[in-house]
This record gives sequence, C-alpha cells and structure tokens, in this order.
Amino acid sequence: MRAVVRGLGRGVAGIGVVVTLVAAGWLMWVLPGPQIGAVLGFGPVDGVFRVHRCYEATDAEGYTTGTDCTGWYTPRRSGEAAHEIVLATAADEYRRGARVEVRTARGRAYELSGSAVFNFGAAAGLLLVPFLTLAAWLFACARSGTVADGDGYFLAALAGLFAAIVLAAVAGLLVAIGTAVF
Repeated sequence: MRAVVRGLGRGVAGIGVVVTLVAAGWLMWVLPGPQIGAVLGFGPVDGVFRVHRCYEATDAEGYTTGTDCTGWYTPRRSGEAAHEIVLATAADEYRRGARVEVRTARGRAYELSGSAVFNFGAAAGLLLVPFLTLAAWLFACARSGTVADGDGYFLAALAGLFAAIVLAAVAGLLVAIGTAVF
C-alpha cells in the first residue's frame, strides 16, 4: 500500500512540474515576451518612427519609467498606413523630427534601450523565478516520493529574485553604455 501511495505521489508531483513549467512559459509569452523580443531586436525592423515630442513617462504610482515619445510610425510593409504611436522607453530624448528604426509589440514601438532592457528583464526574472523554484521543489518531491523540505527552496527563490534584479540592472547598464558609445 505504501508503495502505491508513493508512486501516486511521484506521478502527481511530476505532473505538477510539467504544469508549472507550461504555466511559466505561457505567462512569459503572454506578459513580457513580445516586448522583450522587440526591445532586444529579434526579427527585422518593423518600420520607422518620426518623433513629435518626448516626455518623462510615469507608471500608475507616479514613479518615472523612462522616456516615452509620441510621433508617427511608418511601417516597412506595403499596404499598411502610417499612424500615431508611442515609442516606449526610448534610448534618448530625441528632438522633434528625429527618425528611429523600431520594432512593434502590442501597439507600441520599441528600440534597444537600457531602461527598456532593465524593465522587461526584471519583469521576466521576477515572473520566472517563483515558477522555476516551485518546479524544482516539485521535482525533488517526485524523485523522493515524499514531500521535500521547502526551506532551501524558499531561500533559493529569494536569492533568485535578487539575482534577477541585479542581472537586469547589469544588462540594462551595459545596453545603455553600448547605445551611448555606438
């Protein structure tokens, strides 16, 4: 009887690992995924953005999130009309009339900028770390067939959250330096 319960526990924990990883992947795709791809420059340039004005953007709590610009977006693909759009987390405070090659995601234009890499990198890290830690704990439960002690996993999750923010800050700083130099 004990072997049956242990085998059932292993199966449930194994299914939990798969469900947790699938949920993490789906959330990454739905939430920051398209913006990360646009900021990091995956794929060809979607079009050209002509700046009308730039301003310091704020979030819902009033904290600054970087520089946003409004202006006209002209797609590279024929058949699409030019329209007004926001260049989110711009790399610089551009002058009126400046042209910037951009990629689009979710109705906004993006370019490679340090603040955008930090914002979306931190969001991705803070989203993934809890799911990966939960999956690791469930995997340990599945391997042993018993409920594993979660103290070490909790501390690993805290360290992972801190590391995600530090890595996002370092990546954002490197991108900011790179865009300023080149």
